[in-house]
Amino acid sequence: MILGAHEGVAGGVSTAFARAEADGAECLQIFTRNVRGWAAKPLEPDEVARFRAESRRTGFPVAAHSTYLVNLCCADADIRRKSWDALADELARCEQLGIRWLVFHPGSHADEAEGIRTVAEGMASALERSPGKARLLVETTAGQGSNLGWRFEQVAAIRAAVPAALRRRVGVCVDTCHLHAAGYDLATPEGYEATLAELDRTIGLARVEAFHLNDCKKPRGCRVDRHEHIGQGTLGLEAFRRLVNDRRFAEVPAFLETELRFKENLAVLRSLLR
Repeated sequence: MILGAHEGVAGGVSTAFARAEADGAECLQIFTRNVRGWAAKPLEPDEVARFRAESRRTGFPVAAHSTYLVNLCCADADIRRKSWDALADELARCEQLGIRWLVFHPGSHADEAEGIRTVAEGMASALERSPGKARLLVETTAGQGSNLGWRFEQVAAIRAAVPAALRRRVGVCVDTCHLHAAGYDLATPEGYEATLAELDRTIGLARVEAFHLNDCKKPRGCRVDRHEHIGQGTLGLEAFRRLVNDRRFAEVPAFLETELRFKENLAVLRSLLR
């Protein structure tokens, strides 16, 4: 597993690489645009060039995370349109910067089947409007409220609903806190193997292209998304020990989202390596 973190971009997206190096990361995730509003300034050509130069210099795998405002299946037509536009814009930014993955949350809808269909339509719109190599990764969610993506079957259905010609650019990002909150067992040896077997059966392990490594503040099955530092939550160290040593994910990037203290959390993860 390639270990890294979600780094800040104050001063420009290119500055994230130096922060990653200071934290001891070997990969990084960033935001490519303002996450507090729908409006976003275009990337400056000079900053794009600096980002690409830093990417070449470090060789670090990079993912972007979409703004949390995005809800591809929102019942409000205006928010849904803005979400589709934002996802397409962010995918185009990834293409500009040479970022391989854009991770996003599917969104919320009271009707599961209708929500899945609409999420897939929004994904297809983004992929069609932003051709290239950048890939969309559906993130597993904790299942708060009417959030979609908290069961593997939902994630698989979302991906399957994307037209086949575009589906080749769609993978999955697994968040450990979200899995635990959704009720999946990663904490026991038997539970870990059963969860991975179910993941393989429904989605396919080969389609897991990134991880978010977060412990969980709340108990398993709570369906509440509250990240905790590694080993300090209800998921516990042994789950992470199994995961970081799982050879099936040896080449998969994994990003901390643990409210900073990334250097400390990376050291904890590396102490678990065999």
